[in-house]
Amino acid sequence: MLSPNFNERTLPVSMVVIHYTDMPDVENAVDKMCNPDAAVSAHYCITRPGEVIRLVPETKRAWHAGKSYWRGHTDVNSASIGIELDNPGHTHGYVPFTEEQMQALILLLSGIIERHDVPRANIVGHSDVAPERKEDPGELFDWERLAKLRLALPRPAVKLGDPFDNDGAFYLALERFGYDITNGPAAVRAFQRRFRPERIDGVIDGQVRALLFALLLDRDRGNAR
Repeated sequence: MLSPNFNERTLPVSMVVIHYTDMPDVENAVDKMCNPDAAVSAHYCITRPGEVIRLVPETKRAWHAGKSYWRGHTDVNSASIGIELDNPGHTHGYVPFTEEQMQALILLLSGIIERHDVPRANIVGHSDVAPERKEDPGELFDWERLAKLRLALPRPAVKLGDPFDNDGAFYLALERFGYDITNGPAAVRAFQRRFRPERIDGVIDGQVRALLFALLLDRDRGNAR
């Protein structure tokens, strides 16, 4: 099944954006992504039993990210491959992702990374690239499982500290890491959702500061691939 909702890329693939469908069932989600009037799509959708539905060729620009930003890219759709995971989301009763979904995602993601040489730092969630608008794939998504397979950045082991002089310095560092900081608290919540999902409050505390500092240090040492 192919969606008509795509156009030509203007950038090479350098990112993968992971979403949830945020709809009651996968049939409606796929129908929407194949409806020209909806003007949304993704390259792949993974059902809860682990079926991978290909909707848009990887060579084409799918319409999954909307208004978004990551590491200087304002046209995230052109630079990325979008993967939707069937899940009712926060709107319809958020539930854990299934084992079958995660296994299918791991296989799919491994192939995409190999084909396009995507660095781990650019395997992101929709909330990372659109922090003011989106929450997916959300706090129940198992980023650490992907990280153990080198398919995403791991959460650093940190000691509490205060590596930034003030909140302004933290925000500048968060922007350097990749986030749009136009809405500061939303960007912090997105960062927490990704790297400290057990507490998402938008507050810049010592743990959040230490996590960001460690991630930037790893990147500067060349450990983000």
